[in-house]
Order: sequence, then structure tokens, then C-alpha cells
Amino acid sequence: MSLRLSTVILPYRRWHEGGRSTWTRAEQLGFHTAYTYDHLSWRCFRDGPWFGAVPTLTAAATVTERLRLGTLVTSPNFRHPVTLAKELISLDDISDGRITLGIGAGGTGFDATALGQEPWTPRERADRFGEFLPLLDRLLTEDAVSYEGDFYSAHEARNIPGCVQRPRLPFAVAATGPRGLALAARHGQAWVTTGDPKLFENGTPEQSDRALRQQGDRLADACAAIGRDVGELERVLLTGFTPERSRPLESVDAFVDFAGRHRDLGFTELVVHWPIPDSDFAADDKLFERIAMEAPAQLKE
Repeated sequence: MSLRLSTVILPYRRWHEGGRSTWTRAEQLGFHTAYTYDHLSWRCFRDGPWFGAVPTLTAAATVTERLRLGTLVTSPNFRHPVTLAKELISLDDISDGRITLGIGAGGTGFDATALGQEPWTPRERADRFGEFLPLLDRLLTEDAVSYEGDFYSAHEARNIPGCVQRPRLPFAVAATGPRGLALAARHGQAWVTTGDPKLFENGTPEQSDRALRQQGDRLADACAAIGRDVGELERVLLTGFTPERSRPLESVDAFVDFAGRHRDLGFTELVVHWPIPDSDFAADDKLFERIAMEAPAQLKE
């Protein structure tokens, strides 16, 4: 089974002070996709520079030619399906069909209250996501959509000419629970996970492997329930949140071992964070580039 290597570039650098060069370098290094986080702010970066995902990806689309681009992930926390669909169709057009939408139910971080609302409960996040994703699917595939739901509405929303990618740009659905996995099975072209968060602090790699295998099994069950072949979905692991944390980036051999193990678990794409000094994503820049250039070939052997 082949394994693609992608990266996620956090939008904390001004475009003309290193932002642009990072995206172009990602293409030069041969990454399959370069994603960015779609947050209003995030964790330790909250009190520093942080730029919007859609403008950043639009700029990245104009300075790259082959690199796929995407969010990892967008959520309903501060998005509405109608306005998001218009932005995505425009972004897909500007990039000439190189956009993947990573999307999930969202969490309890800063985005959850930035618009002045109380944080949603896990059940309400799942309820909203269950309405948000199917409506977004329709908005990206139909010329005109009207809808009245419990949380979202659309009144003759027009989305002409639609996406460059047909029938729409691909969804990479982040999910681990039953309702999210059911949405991934029905609407996704890919499934995204970070592993089991309960294992991050004190878990072992062996426990993480078991948890990821179980998540994959539940995805297969969700696909079987609607008569879909689970093999139609790509499987994406956003690294850095398993018990190994950043250790796979300490050497080419360490990364190849880590990547090979997860390829054997059925993953088709690994996403590594672009190095950020003095953060949880700190890594040696030269070694990171060696991994990007050398590891994919070793994983084909």
C-alpha cells in the first residue's frame, strides 16, 4: 500500500516574512498536500500572530502549481454552510481544483466562544455537525439550495458554477465517535484522525496502534451499514498527537519506522507539522527536509 506524506503549515507568519516561502518550499519538497488549521486562534499561539485559513490558502494557491491545499480542519464553531460554500467554490477555482476540505465537529477551544456564545456540549456539536455537513454537501453540488433545519438555513442559495472538482471538492472528515464516523462513511472521500487523545500523556505506541486499529474497524462498520466499500476512503493521520509526539521527526529512520507501522494499519496519508521554533512542533529544519525528500522513497521499498 502506498503512503503519501503531507504537511500542515500553521498560519502564524506574515505572508511577506516567511509565510509565502514556506508554502512554496512545501511544493519543492514534494509534499502531497499542505494543510492549515482553520481556527480564529489556537492554544499557545492565541496571543501572537495568527491569520485566516481561507485567505492564506488563496495566497498559497497563487504561488504553487502542483501542491494540493486544504484545511485541517474546518468546523461549525464559527462557520456557516452557506458562506463557507461560496468561499470554497472560489478557492477551488483559484487553485484550479487543488483543494481538500478537512472538516470536523469542532471542540471547546477559543473558537467555541469567540462569537460570544456559550460552548456547545458534545451532543450539540454532534447535532450541529450532523446538519452542517449534509447541507454543505448540497451547497457544493447543486446550483440552488433551500433548507430549513434546527441550526442552519439556506434560502435559494446560489452556487454557480460550482467546484472545479466534480461533483465537488473532496471532504476529509475528522471523526472518532459513531455519529461522526457515519458522516465520514456517507459524505467523506477521506477520514482523518489524530489517534486516541486519552493516550497522549501516558499511553504507549502499542496502545495507540490498537486504538487506531479499532477506529478503523468502526469506520469499516459505518461504511458497511450503508453498503459502501471502506476502501473508497483515504485514511489520514495527523501526527504529533499520539504518544510518540514529535519523536518520529528526530531521524529519517525513526520516521520511516513510524510511517511504516501506520501504513500497515491502513493509513494512506501522514501529515506532519511544519517546524515551529519554541513550540510543541519544534524540529530541526534540515532534518525535516531530509525526511520529506528521503522517507517516501524508503517507504516504497
